[in-house]
Amino acid sequence: MIWLTWRQLRGGAAMVSGALVVLAAALALTGPGLAAAYAEGITGCLRDGDCTRFFDRFFDEYQTPFLGVTVIVLVLPAVVGLFWGAPLITHELEAGTHLLVWNQTITRTRWLAVKLGITGLAAMAAAGIASLAVTWWSGPLDRSAEPGFTMMDPLVFGARGIAPVGYAAFAFILGVTVGILVRRTLPAMALTLLVFAAVQVAMPSLVRPHLMPPVRSVVELGPVNIDQFLVPDDGSPRLLLESAVPGQTGAWVLSSRLLDPAGRPIDDGTGEATLPISVASGACARQEGAGNPKGHMEACVGEINRLGYRQAATYHPFERFWAFQWIETGVYALLTLALTGLCLRWVRRRLS
Repeated sequence: MIWLTWRQLRGGAAMVSGALVVLAAALALTGPGLAAAYAEGITGCLRDGDCTRFFDRFFDEYQTPFLGVTVIVLVLPAVVGLFWGAPLITHELEAGTHLLVWNQTITRTRWLAVKLGITGLAAMAAAGIASLAVTWWSGPLDRSAEPGFTMMDPLVFGARGIAPVGYAAFAFILGVTVGILVRRTLPAMALTLLVFAAVQVAMPSLVRPHLMPPVRSVVELGPVNIDQFLVPDDGSPRLLLESAVPGQTGAWVLSSRLLDPAGRPIDDGTGEATLPISVASGACARQEGAGNPKGHMEACVGEINRLGYRQAATYHPFERFWAFQWIETGVYALLTLALTGLCLRWVRRRLS
């Protein structure tokens, strides 16, 4: 059975292995240069006392390849489920070759267990290698990422650490399960993709935020949590909050609201609001001529803080990254075991 399973797997395994070799080679060639550019930039900006501009420029320069390798790791489990999982049993069922195997000395349970074990381990290994390589390469970019692209944010979280291994295992056994139930390859592949995509959307939006109780805090306004700040010639200052919390670099911000001095939200749920502050006089007063825009903004923000306006944020700190990785991988492991049990039971008792 081991030899037969390998013969059936080797074509797909060769394609995935070739793709992984190309990916690893590209990352190995560009990774040292990326790390050197980051180290050089950090040395310079620390000497100047402000690394914010360097982080912005550095991440913007490499954002396209950063997103590209991230998408590769996110897509790999789906590819495994489609092309390794769904056809694994349906090809046998459509061709009737499963009956031939069962008439030998191989039992149904051993037949399925060997297929699931070898192919499933190969799928998990492929996802683990891809995640390890991309996590290593993107280290400098993860440390300088803008809000929305940090390791805790949904887009990046699923392409780092051990989570892709859990995704691959689940996608593979999901494809096998759907294939056994549907018994047709193309419908099984389509349904596998639909279900897996739905689960991958539901996990970060409905489940992951509640894996641990989020932290809630009220903080002053400043460069970290202000995305846009406008003081028009007439009217009142308009402020747009950033999805970031001062002192919590890399945090996954679930919500960010602007509070008035009485502690009531004054934005529309997007973190943007017009503040009822006069620009006729005081720190936010209009400036004549060029002036000092940066100093004017800092003075106006200081006045806004003095009046009692604050940011109310709900977030998961970056320190929870590995806890979330292990918990979520455990959830996918339980789903994988449940589907594996269903497959074994269905093959033993209902498949003919």
